[in-house]
Amino acid sequence: MIGLASSIERRNGVSLWRQIADRILQAIANGDFAENAALPPEMALAERYGVNRHTVRSAIAALVQEGVLKAEQGRGTFVLSRKRLSYPIGARTRFSTGLQGQTTERHIALLSSSTEPAGRRIAEALGIAKGAAVIRLETRGEADGHPVSRATTWFDAKRFAGIEAAMAETGSITASLKRFGINDYLRHSTVLSARHADADDLAALDLQPGAIVLVTVAVNVTLDGQPIQFAESRFSAERVELRLSAND
Repeated sequence: MIGLASSIERRNGVSLWRQIADRILQAIANGDFAENAALPPEMALAERYGVNRHTVRSAIAALVQEGVLKAEQGRGTFVLSRKRLSYPIGARTRFSTGLQGQTTERHIALLSSSTEPAGRRIAEALGIAKGAAVIRLETRGEADGHPVSRATTWFDAKRFAGIEAAMAETGSITASLKRFGINDYLRHSTVLSARHADADDLAALDLQPGAIVLVTVAVNVTLDGQPIQFAESRFSAERVELRLSAND
């Protein structure tokens, strides 16, 4: 009990209710609170986490809105069965095929596009000069009508002029690249991290403030090693788990 309560950080910039919500989520993931079973009473949770009932109530309300919990009048609050999607990160990472067998429909929606000069990090990743024009795409990955990821992707504007139109039409990076003669490509590198979602990700992924996103920063290359895509993707940690895979 003392360890759980003492782990709450009251001055770290994250609301107490969000920290409690995250700890309830972790407890569910650990099997402390069984799926389809009633959550302990608010007073018990308040004691468990060393906070007041109002904070617990706010955390529960957020998790109900996120679809993790279900409140039933006169019966209590129940943990819903919510299996996360498993997204493989491997040599051939693809949004659609990665979720195949787990979802019926998969689609990447183009939110916006622009052309901008490449900063140092983008230029190095794409093997182009700093300041060279790149096309920036803001996209959202959707599965069975629900948002699961949001990505910012950069392409060399000289080589991939018009790729934003291809993305808007096909809803697929892979299909778009085929229009430029790239029928196959490989994942050269992926860096994984996690953070709290920013305002744009909260809106695009329909998340509550303080929600965690899993972040991948990746470079894709042609089969002969030429960089073609640099992307930062954010996945809802509540809906998706990232799985490192040795298979294609």
